[in-house]
Amino acid sequence: MKRSRLLVRLRRLQRLGLHTLGLLIAFSLGILLILPALTQQPVTLNLLMHVPEATQWRSLIQAFEAKNPDIRINLVEAPNDTNLEEDLYTSAFLLGSSPYDLVYMDIVWAPKFAAAGWLQDLTDRVSPVELAAFIPADVEGGRYEGGLYRIPFRSDVGMLYYRKDLLQQAGYKPPETFADLMQASQTLQDQGATRFGYVWQGRQYEGAVAMFVEVLKGHGGFWIDPQTQAVGLDQPAAVQAVEFLRSTIALGVSPPSVTTYNEDEALRPFQSGEAVFMRSWPFAWPQVNGPDSPIRGKVDIQPMVHAPGAESGACQGGWGLGISKTTKYPEAAWRAIQFFTSEAAQRQFILENAYVPSRRSLFNDPQIVQKYSYYPRLLEVVDSAVLRAPIAQYAQASDILQRYLSVALTERQSPQSAMQAAARETRLLLGDIQTAGKKGSLTA
Repeated sequence: MKRSRLLVRLRRLQRLGLHTLGLLIAFSLGILLILPALTQQPVTLNLLMHVPEATQWRSLIQAFEAKNPDIRINLVEAPNDTNLEEDLYTSAFLLGSSPYDLVYMDIVWAPKFAAAGWLQDLTDRVSPVELAAFIPADVEGGRYEGGLYRIPFRSDVGMLYYRKDLLQQAGYKPPETFADLMQASQTLQDQGATRFGYVWQGRQYEGAVAMFVEVLKGHGGFWIDPQTQAVGLDQPAAVQAVEFLRSTIALGVSPPSVTTYNEDEALRPFQSGEAVFMRSWPFAWPQVNGPDSPIRGKVDIQPMVHAPGAESGACQGGWGLGISKTTKYPEAAWRAIQFFTSEAAQRQFILENAYVPSRRSLFNDPQIVQKYSYYPRLLEVVDSAVLRAPIAQYAQASDILQRYLSVALTERQSPQSAMQAAARETRLLLGDIQTAGKKGSLTA
């Protein structure tokens, strides 16, 4: 009797022990499963961007984080000056380990950053078919020595604005050549229909370089060949380009003060109805067609004019994304780039902020065209895009061109001597000392 009771108790204890052990095992497994969820925090990607655009990116970042809860974007605001923004990126890279995972860059920064070894090569991450969806010149602006270091996000391109009402009244078609532009300008000035014919950016700054590469292309010339490092600033086409710009001032087609103009200063006389033609960027379209604009509905756009037998040039601008060489999260950074440069994200950003897309399909997207009816015509301008010199020493080369272009436009030096000097200094910059020493040469 006692023995049977003892056996019953032992079985109960055994069952209780097994049950308790099971509970302990289940509890332990639960803890092991829960712990990673509790301890794994989202990856944070740092991104530097100038203040006005940083504000515009907020909704796009919210959309990205909603679809990618394991990644956060920390937007670091930079001053509203692209030169200062570039300096901040450069300083961070020079210190060794940059705090920025994603690099948002102007198209002319990519070769410099890539040459310095600050960016990851993205060539193997994106196929030629995927790249073909973007504007070709915008893609090429992100290449350096066979590598791809920047994916386009939003584009920009220089163009010629013109008063379609004034041209129609005078019986003129939109100009195709530099001579057409000058003739229409002078005729309308003589008729008293306008004060000036043509306004452009002549101040000594980067905007003048962007303007000049269009006129240079339109005369059949080039600045620097990125493949051969040949310099074309002292060739006849470059001298003719400068002579054309000087002639607009000498003949009164452009105001004498145009050599001090930036984009905003060129926009003022055009928007007030004092000029027939203006070289500018897409940002000016909403301005000239605003509710209070005197020329609202009277303006159209086209690629820059050209010399007979040459092609139009539209300076390629724009911003894109790269990945820092020192980031700890390259895969997360690439997911972010894929999202931000996607068709859906660009459509959202353009509809909200009126920028120029880098994807060709969006220029004829029904939603975008409904809001911005001129975008299909803008694609015609984009198709004539030309890059500024895509070289690692771009900042120095641009400074040389700015200085000598200003000297020539303000008649402190002849176009030929100014361009010869610019070519010599540029060759020295690129290391071509032997060719640079050939003074007076009119060959590359």
